[in-house]
Amino acid sequence: MSEHKIKILISGGGTGGHIFPALAIAKEIQRMHPEAEFLFVGARGRMEMEKVPAAGFKIEGLNISGLQRSLSLKNLSFPFKLLSSLMRARQIIKKFKPDAVVGTGGYASGPTLRMASSRGIPTLIQEQNSFPGITNKLLAKKADKICVAYENMEKYFPPSKIVITGNPIRSDIFSENIGTTQALKQFDLEDDKKPVLLVIGGSQGAKAINEAIDAGLEKLQQNNIRLIWQTGKIYDQLAQQRLSESGFAEAMALPFIDRMDMAYAAADLVVSRAGAIAISEICALGKPAIFVPLPTAAEDHQTKNAQALVDKKAALLVPNKEAKDILVNKIVELAENQKQRDTFSTNMKKMVRTDAAHKIAQEVLALIKNKK
Repeated sequence: MSEHKIKILISGGGTGGHIFPALAIAKEIQRMHPEAEFLFVGARGRMEMEKVPAAGFKIEGLNISGLQRSLSLKNLSFPFKLLSSLMRARQIIKKFKPDAVVGTGGYASGPTLRMASSRGIPTLIQEQNSFPGITNKLLAKKADKICVAYENMEKYFPPSKIVITGNPIRSDIFSENIGTTQALKQFDLEDDKKPVLLVIGGSQGAKAINEAIDAGLEKLQQNNIRLIWQTGKIYDQLAQQRLSESGFAEAMALPFIDRMDMAYAAADLVVSRAGAIAISEICALGKPAIFVPLPTAAEDHQTKNAQALVDKKAALLVPNKEAKDILVNKIVELAENQKQRDTFSTNMKKMVRTDAAHKIAQEVLALIKNKK
């Protein structure tokens, strides 16, 4: 492959759970083949259109969105958007001439991988969850390889195509060169003994988690728990107002945290949704966590993700509907129980695969080699 400059097309987005694996795979292939050329395909108006260029990669956008689960007039435009996206994906592929195409889920990956496979270009799917999204289930028959994070995925995908790799983790979340003092300073916190709580409700925020933290600000202050609170854009202004009104000086609310390495380095415990990528990152760092699964996730897979950790004594689970009543109490209990936090940290690290991006990169490169 050294004689030929390899070209990789990657499609995935809509949420951080699709974007961050895509970037991790690209960076690992880039590390192995510095001369490789990359192009991403995303959905216009979605967060990948900002996050991918910020990471140093080019991206093209498709005018595609998902079907609404409820009856909606927006669904009437879906067939037209799909058709135009298929045509646009074909144009992008014809111009870029990729050696392989990788899909990590999300609206844009459907048309992109469909067009790639129809042209005989090797395709690889990376499925993060224990229950696959509809896009990946539809693409599975035509895909050449399907990289998964969980066992027993044969009920969804052709067994001969499955490779268990784990989920790719962003290399930039690791903080070996970041001291605690530096990390705390990033969020205007002093370097003292009081525990720091990091709240991350996903790239879009999480209503139940935000409302629970909001309602519990006084209790967090009373128990000397400091707060780094990722709210998502919708809750940002209200969170800022509530922190100001409460006089909670040792707290910072942000719509999105760009320096997650700093946030994790500063944190003593974490509250998070239970998406597969969030879990993989938190486990890799060994951060004691309370997970609040999104109940509307397909087949309730976030609850299954979190329960797997609970069963291994590696985390706590708070149901979404109970968050407002009990989440802050659970936070206080965990913050005061160093022994339990140490147990969680130890058991988490046993469950994570840290070489997933490398394994997936190897599979992509093998597809290209076998095609030649």
